[in-house]
Amino acid sequence: MSNLAIREARHRNSYGADNGPIGSNNRHSPNRRSVGAEIRGIDQGSEVSNDTFSQVRQAFLDYSVIFFRDQNLSPEQHIAFAERWGKININRFFKALEKYPQIAEVRKEPEQERNIGRVWHTDHSYDQIPAMASILYAKEVPPVGGDTLFASMYATYDGLSPGLQQTLEELSAVHSSRHVFGKDRNEGKADNRIGNPDQAKQDALHPMVIRHQSTGRKALYVNGNFTIGIEGWTGEESKPLLEYLYAHTANPEYTCRFRWAKGSIAMWDNRVTWHRALNDYLGQLRSMHRITLEGVALSGVTG
Repeated sequence: MSNLAIREARHRNSYGADNGPIGSNNRHSPNRRSVGAEIRGIDQGSEVSNDTFSQVRQAFLDYSVIFFRDQNLSPEQHIAFAERWGKININRFFKALEKYPQIAEVRKEPEQERNIGRVWHTDHSYDQIPAMASILYAKEVPPVGGDTLFASMYATYDGLSPGLQQTLEELSAVHSSRHVFGKDRNEGKADNRIGNPDQAKQDALHPMVIRHQSTGRKALYVNGNFTIGIEGWTGEESKPLLEYLYAHTANPEYTCRFRWAKGSIAMWDNRVTWHRALNDYLGQLRSMHRITLEGVALSGVTG
């Protein structure tokens, strides 16, 4: 059994107290609202045993977001790590790393005012089959600022009243890429970090409450960036409920905060988390490499 250690993240903090190594005599049990865990004792650039990878996969399912520190990955190693989890999704809109179309560059130059991902969201909910996960690797980070917040959609769902839970389980929401990446988006038209507006034609209908294919747990599935309405409801009718759900999800009780350093990796489950990149480092460079993994069709809880 490998000497792999995990630190569970706490809301408002970058990480919490050390819970010791995961092993046959010390198995960490997350609580229902846990989101985020830092894993130590693993070098993703070296050969990782099946036993260790199995533990990492279980931590991913338990905590929905996992973090690694002090990694030194080449693009080939980053891709190899991702491919062990599943098929890579080639991003349509983000500028890719030269010679490596599998890796999208998420970059903010010192002179740029807006960052990418500053609004709470989950990746690729506009696709008919949304992304399973994203793997973000820090290449250059500011000395202070640029943290990422993560929210648990399991905890968000669990925190709703039984009556609202039942109502949402009968509903589906419409998601779209058009207003974010298309020709009519209101910002960044001269920004070369995002392109291919002609390809922003994705619209998808997803249950507002899904059941995770691996854990069996229920999670809320809407987000303020890509969800544009509720099926069968007018925009005016949809807006109050969606805004309530967005505010509810952003409750710090359901979140954790990750402080980046060069060589850090965050991997999150797009099906059951939100994330938001803070834009508090004006005049500093932040450069990240992101790989997104293909998912499977989402399942609702009714039927």
